[in-house]
Amino acid sequence: MGRLARLTAVLALTLLPAAGPAWADAAKGGVIDVATVGEPPTLDPMASTADLVGIVSQHIFETLFTFDKDWGVTPLLAAEMPKISADGLTYTIPLRTGIKFHDGSVMNSADVIASLQRWTKIATRGKQTAEMIAAIEATDDHTVTIKLKKPYAPLLALLAFNNAAAIIIPAKNAGQDPLTSFIGTGPYKLKERKPDQFIQLARFDDYASRPGEPNGYGGARKQYLDEIRFVPVPDPNTRVEGAAAGQFAYVDSLPVEAFDKISKGKTAPVLLKPFGWPVLFMNNKEGLASDIRIRKAIQAALAPQDMMLAAFGSEEFFSVDGALYPKDYKWHTEEGTQPYKPEGDVEAAAALLKEAGYDGSKPLRILTSRQYEFHYKLAQVAAEYLKAAGFKVQLDVVEWATLTKNRTDPKLWDIYITHSPFLPEPSLTGFMSDTSPGWWVSDKKHEALGAFNAESDPARRLALWPAVQKAFYDEAPAFKVGNFNALAAQAPNLKGVTPAPWPYFWNAYLEGK
Repeated sequence: MGRLARLTAVLALTLLPAAGPAWADAAKGGVIDVATVGEPPTLDPMASTADLVGIVSQHIFETLFTFDKDWGVTPLLAAEMPKISADGLTYTIPLRTGIKFHDGSVMNSADVIASLQRWTKIATRGKQTAEMIAAIEATDDHTVTIKLKKPYAPLLALLAFNNAAAIIIPAKNAGQDPLTSFIGTGPYKLKERKPDQFIQLARFDDYASRPGEPNGYGGARKQYLDEIRFVPVPDPNTRVEGAAAGQFAYVDSLPVEAFDKISKGKTAPVLLKPFGWPVLFMNNKEGLASDIRIRKAIQAALAPQDMMLAAFGSEEFFSVDGALYPKDYKWHTEEGTQPYKPEGDVEAAAALLKEAGYDGSKPLRILTSRQYEFHYKLAQVAAEYLKAAGFKVQLDVVEWATLTKNRTDPKLWDIYITHSPFLPEPSLTGFMSDTSPGWWVSDKKHEALGAFNAESDPARRLALWPAVQKAFYDEAPAFKVGNFNALAAQAPNLKGVTPAPWPYFWNAYLEGK
């Protein structure tokens, strides 16, 4: 079993119905409703790092590369893996031929270049990469060359990631900001969007799948379903009731305490274990948290054990762990994690606040949402510990779409709460980018991360990673709370869905169609 399946389907394998007929025998037809945590703020995956945007848009748009079942980079719109020069500065990427966009035009290198140029200007991860790029050029109609200023090991992973994604769109649309023409090469195309009601995708009949078998996000992408409707269901209790009643074919992001109820309902629980980590991003740019002494006080005050217990209810669904990667990942290290105290230390936090001259007149603003109920519970417990340390705390509870918008304005918050799956390449993590909301920019970060990203040898990269984690703890740009499992639900007659951090429904089919 591949790493993707192994890490995300420990219990799903025994809880989901039997797989049914092989993909080759599946019949086309049917419409599925997928319940999501809310309305995505945009359908332009370059413009947002919200997972919800990536979940929906990955069906419409595609990237040059993606990830296979073992989290290795594999070609998608690229014909094959790039040829990389001996000095690591030139990537020559052959493109697949005959690939059609949803408007009927055929993809060529001009589209790819225009798309990547847009990505380097709009996407946080594109801006991060742009600092390393000397040129993006077309060798011919079906070959693109990326020339770097210096070796940059994360390049292919960044080009493969579906978050702030380097999607390929027609060159004529690349000047749009915001994007208004949602034309991609994906297996499904946008049919209709009614905000706060549904996003309806229909099969793209001219889609050209890669040959072979499905392989994680890579390999064959077969379009058995006629339509996929993503339905925003912001209230977590409503998602639970809908899952138990069999109202949806798939329900994403359920509170883990609903596991037993889902098990007894009309859908099967899918437990993704371990899924990822909740994180409190701090505003390093403006406001209270721009003072490192305040950030260190926050770091000292927070009590991960109580926060995770409140958020997930049982240690069956979480672990308290300060390392940025769990023990079964190659990136695991304990370097620098001494400031992470499961029980917190409000006395140390109070001393740091006194040193910083904080008098309690200005509130520490925590931006959070209830679409992910565990975010809100984390915020509630964090607020009490911060108050105990001497902070005046203001909880700003908004819709998730509003949060993803407001977090881009450094004047509106001091902490915002989010989460992330464990990513295959550490440099994909949001705070690694200087331009990602939180705006961690420092010499220590640049020295450690620069050395890590410039090294292409896997063994040497492993040796350099601990210095990056140490910089994270020394400067406290964010606070990792712990590791958690995620719960979803799937209808018994929905087959061909591989449990994954960002669920996808190409290759999915309805039994009996």
